[in-house]
Amino acid sequence: MIKKIFLITLMIFVVSCSANHSVVRTTKSEPIKSETPVVQRVRKPIYRPATVKRQITVTQKDSPTVSVANYSNATEVLEATTRVKVTREMVLTYIEKYKDVAKDNMVRTGIPASITLGQALLESGAGSGPLSVQANNHFGIKCHKEWTGPSIRYTDDEENECFRKYDDPSQSFRDHSYFLTSRPRYAELFEFQKDDYKSWAYGLKAAGYATDSKYPDKLITLIEKYQLNRFDAEVLGKEFKPTTPLSVNKPIAYSDDTQKYTVVKGDSLYSISKKFNISIDELKKKNNLTDNTISLGQSIIVK
Repeated sequence: MIKKIFLITLMIFVVSCSANHSVVRTTKSEPIKSETPVVQRVRKPIYRPATVKRQITVTQKDSPTVSVANYSNATEVLEATTRVKVTREMVLTYIEKYKDVAKDNMVRTGIPASITLGQALLESGAGSGPLSVQANNHFGIKCHKEWTGPSIRYTDDEENECFRKYDDPSQSFRDHSYFLTSRPRYAELFEFQKDDYKSWAYGLKAAGYATDSKYPDKLITLIEKYQLNRFDAEVLGKEFKPTTPLSVNKPIAYSDDTQKYTVVKGDSLYSISKKFNISIDELKKKNNLTDNTISLGQSIIVK
């Protein structure tokens, strides 16, 4: 009986120990599989374009450096009452055609032939502008009250303005001379020497002939570039001395330590500033420029 009770007690003790002992697994458990597979979410990388500094080279089409040798085929812009593109050959042909008319007017009126030809080139675009083609008006002279001859309508400062029309360009040249000699505001011009084209150019602007602040520089540049003052010397019987070399790519030195540079094809304020080591703002300040626009043949102060 005692033995039976001992065996029962031993069995109860063994069962109790088994219930409190943790089970250790020696193999990995398989993941619980579901009927629908789990899709793994992969975050795609975000591509941000790297900041690339681009070096932009601004080029001018068909704008090679102009030299005397190849300049005969170059195109330039002449502007006043109109804006047209002409070649140097066109300019030279125009000068040859009207030089005698300008010299005759100089003999009669005292207006320098260089000034007459220079203004005609600017105003007419070497004879290719609309007014000169349609009305033989090479100086952009408007009708004014006293004009009773034929006229043409053309939009200039205002829409459909009245401009004089001539039967022949030579009449336009004579009318230009009469225009300057008959108006009191131009009287002071005739106090200058007949071959002092620079004073005449600035005097015309001061008297109100043109509203363009660059008009004198444009006129002087044309005169010196094409040596128009040689016709003044011929009329006056003087020996002609070129004022500037024919090379238009070099700065012109003045006695007051000022240097000026004549704008050639392909130039910009940026390229000029780099060439003469001067800032664009300083160039604009020296030349009273309100923007970056420059014209072919314009004289730019660079020092």
